[in-house]
Amino acid sequence: MTVSGEKIALFIDGANLYATAKSLGFDIDYKRLLREFQSRGYLLRAFYYTAVIEDQEYSSIRPLIDWLDYNGYSVVTKATKEFVDQTGRRKVKGNMDIELAVDAMEIAGTIDHMVLFSGDGDFRSLVEAVQRRGVRVTVVSTVSTQPPMVADELRRQADVFLDIVELQTKIGRDPSERVAREGRPPREDRAASHTPQFLQRPPTAPQRAGAHVGADDDEDSFE
Repeated sequence: MTVSGEKIALFIDGANLYATAKSLGFDIDYKRLLREFQSRGYLLRAFYYTAVIEDQEYSSIRPLIDWLDYNGYSVVTKATKEFVDQTGRRKVKGNMDIELAVDAMEIAGTIDHMVLFSGDGDFRSLVEAVQRRGVRVTVVSTVSTQPPMVADELRRQADVFLDIVELQTKIGRDPSERVAREGRPPREDRAASHTPQFLQRPPTAPQRAGAHVGADDDEDSFE
């Protein structure tokens, strides 16, 4: 729920939102998402957070990042870190929680409403801190999966919990548009629907409800 004329800021945990939409079987259309919240009030900022693998010759998430950057989003990225776990498996880590939290606290004094696209329970303390500054907070995730993608403590802390299923018809991409009869859709449209293959691994349910889905998780592939 939004109030007409209020100042809104979106905070999108890219990997977490991707995993949530993927678990529900649809793709996010970022052009439509921006329009939806522009229609709900004065959209001051739309932040998008994701880690990138910079040593790759080609990063499949780069076209999405470039599109977002040129089309109204404030994109925040950082390089992933590679390490080997105790079993000898190569892992890639890229947690953006700190960057998101710092930006949220800095802008809290100039907005009325924060919309957080994440189910990560680690954000509960951030939500509480922002609320103490007089900002209403909506958390967008889902309880329609098993297990739910949103941590219970985060859902309880939010002023409003919005199940992304309720937004699907407004911000989802029409599956029939994936492959047009004339051929592949324009590059900017493919980017706007957020389907890059960040790493070759199928999405899995978080270990705990709403756990952060980091850079070591799949972010889909361009059609």
